[in-house]
Amino acid sequence: MELDPVLLARVQFAANITFHILFPTITIALGWILLFFKLSYNRSDDLKWMDAYHFWVKIFALSFALGVVSGITMSFQFGTNWPGFMERVGNIAGPLLAYEILTAFFLEAVFLGIMLFGFRRVSNRVHTLATVLVAVGTTLSAFWILVLNSWMHTPVGFEMRDGVAHATDWLAIVFNPSMPYRLTHMLLASGLTAAFLIAGVSSYRWLRGDRSPSVMAALRTGVVLAAILIPAQIVVGDLHGLNTLEHQPQKIAAIEANWQTRPAVPLVLFALPDEQARSNAFEVAIPYGASLILTHDPNGVVPGLDAFEGSHPPVAPVFFAFRVMVGIGITMLLLSWAGGWVLWRRGDLTPWLARAFVGMTFAGWGATIAGWYVTEIGRQPWLVSGVLRTAEAASAVPAPFIGLSLALYLVVYAVLLAAYVSVIFHLARKAGDAVVRLPKAAPSPSVPSMVAAE
Repeated sequence: MELDPVLLARVQFAANITFHILFPTITIALGWILLFFKLSYNRSDDLKWMDAYHFWVKIFALSFALGVVSGITMSFQFGTNWPGFMERVGNIAGPLLAYEILTAFFLEAVFLGIMLFGFRRVSNRVHTLATVLVAVGTTLSAFWILVLNSWMHTPVGFEMRDGVAHATDWLAIVFNPSMPYRLTHMLLASGLTAAFLIAGVSSYRWLRGDRSPSVMAALRTGVVLAAILIPAQIVVGDLHGLNTLEHQPQKIAAIEANWQTRPAVPLVLFALPDEQARSNAFEVAIPYGASLILTHDPNGVVPGLDAFEGSHPPVAPVFFAFRVMVGIGITMLLLSWAGGWVLWRRGDLTPWLARAFVGMTFAGWGATIAGWYVTEIGRQPWLVSGVLRTAEAASAVPAPFIGLSLALYLVVYAVLLAAYVSVIFHLARKAGDAVVRLPKAAPSPSVPSMVAAE
């Protein structure tokens, strides 16, 4: 059996981006949550907030480190597997990636050290400022990466000269038609990922008998944040879907497994899409549902895959990934609201809710990866919509070499991911011994009330 080097290169890039995206998805929002902990301490002088800060800043640092390492590895592939990408659109992609490094990465890297090691070395104001700048840096990083990704989906503000894209309007490139929706959707996804991580790890500590004020403060923060963000994400997701219908209707057709352009399209809850037969087996659907959601008219016309013969994405991966994302989102909604209700009424969790939150600790990862697959697979066969096909950007590296490097990547990533999860729960188990509290009335305003026991 002859292996397809383009397919292997796509799988390898998918593996790299899947591993990489796990960590920025946490750090983008966790930076702001750490700022909330720090400001809450500054306002109340309550040590529980500094305890929570001290515990979660370690996880932030660990996530940031893995995100940097995996990001560097991923960037190599632009040259090894996808040289056509930079050759064709490097005049636009290159500056956007450079802006991310110049305005965001250095900001995060420099001030993260103060966040980690500056408790007794700088004043409280400087330490708080460092936390602000790191949080801003994580969001700026997401902004520039999402600008580039959105432009690849809805490219504007450029012209082609001798087969190479040249920018003509940087404002249009940055604020391309899908950027506001993708950026907001991703920021909310990060907030939900961090919220469930905090709620899950805090519930794990709660089940082990750690009912300290810092654990309860972090737990309430995670649950309440999740309960607030998930309805907002549903609304933004709907707006994002409408924007996608306007600019990438073939993706919507694949998401809905809608084979024919027609009115009154049902909402398919489950099916087995068959691209050969161009039909769905074992379909379970709600009549008029897709037309109602996408056009706000039960008899509205929804474009089908027949309108994009030969230029639409593979249907089954997009179809199922979207339903995984939605299913996890609904579970998040139910659990966060149930948890918020119980915490409000009782002031504490119940064992079954705590176990449910532990089980959902990394649910944000699942939803984010599924949504990312919908977005990226749904763009195929284009790498840059209407400008550069994926096959045109691929290198001439033989398939066996790509397969070997892919296998090595997968092994390393599996080991790193297992180690990452193990370290988080190790820190949770040892949290009670990892903090030394100083007297609340510190002798100097520059000395905070808590330091790490190294």
